[in-house]
Amino acid sequence: MVCYRVSEHDCDPCALKPKCCPNTPARKIPRSIHEGARDMARDIAKTEAYVTSRRERKKVEMLFAHLKRILRLDRLRLRGPNGARDEFHLAAAAQNLRKLAKLIPTPMPKPA
Repeated sequence: MVCYRVSEHDCDPCALKPKCCPNTPARKIPRSIHEGARDMARDIAKTEAYVTSRRERKKVEMLFAHLKRILRLDRLRLRGPNGARDEFHLAAAAQNLRKLAKLIPTPMPKPA
């Protein structure tokens, strides 16, 4: 934690000094050494590209959540990297087939 100190020369003419620092000649503000990185992250979060990226990430995360909760891919049953890859591919194929099935229009019932 870094302490930012204001000089008395800046503090004395201020109208808010009696409320801000009544018992000290100048104000001391603690500031984290990581605050610069936080400021940069806040600035990036305000951009349109970040908003778009966040929306796209949400879609991907929802797919993984569906795999884990609905298709029960929370734990892999096959061993080794090849088994894990195969199991994931099967689950992803099942997920894609479910999406495709929803796109097929259902036939209208014939009037009696």
